[in-house]
Amino acid sequence: MTEQEPPKPQGSDELLAKLLDAAMVHVAFDGWTETTFRAAAQDADIPLSDARAACPRGALDLAVAYHEAGDAQMVQRLAETNFDDMRYRDKVAAAVRFRLEATEDKEAVRRGATLFALPMNAAEGSKLIWNTADKIWTALGDRSDDVNWYTKRATLSGVYSSVVLFWLGDDSPDHHRTWEFLDRRIDDVMRIEKFKAQVRKSPILSKLLAGPRALTDKIRAPGAKRSDLPGYVAPLGNSDT
Repeated sequence: MTEQEPPKPQGSDELLAKLLDAAMVHVAFDGWTETTFRAAAQDADIPLSDARAACPRGALDLAVAYHEAGDAQMVQRLAETNFDDMRYRDKVAAAVRFRLEATEDKEAVRRGATLFALPMNAAEGSKLIWNTADKIWTALGDRSDDVNWYTKRATLSGVYSSVVLFWLGDDSPDHHRTWEFLDRRIDDVMRIEKFKAQVRKSPILSKLLAGPRALTDKIRAPGAKRSDLPGYVAPLGNSDT
């Protein structure tokens, strides 16, 4: 049996939105800190006890909400964009660009990067980046249900992280250097995928890797069998598809 999350207090989403809006004025000066959290509650005229109910982890929850709001804007823009005449690599590049363009406050992202670089918050930061990559692949229609589900998201997480760091230091007009950097990273990924395809087609290499592939072919994406686990491995010899 899975552990159930405690129910959110009634109206917590509305409180969170008000707190986040009020916090943005303070983040550039105080970061995603307790000082910002208390100031946001005061500015939004929300009792601190109610603010704590909506954000049990204080400013950390506000930073998470800020990131997830950017993801939501990206997903909406992807849904409204016609990708019919675009190469797949260009679709992925556009999605990453949409995600960065959904960010209106670069300093808020910089402060967030500092927050999630702290050891006690690193896991939360990694989860957010992974979820961003997952939302991109899902929005672009990825239907992989094997180990590729993981490798695609892991690779894109690395691309996204490196592009964000480059973008934070980019002062070029319209961030054109960032988009050039993004294109180079996507090209690197495409070269890796091309190499993987060549290995699969090679009679010699495919035989040498038959054992490892037999194991990885049993890996399944989350939700296929168990919703409470990050994924599952089908029993060897099972033709589960």
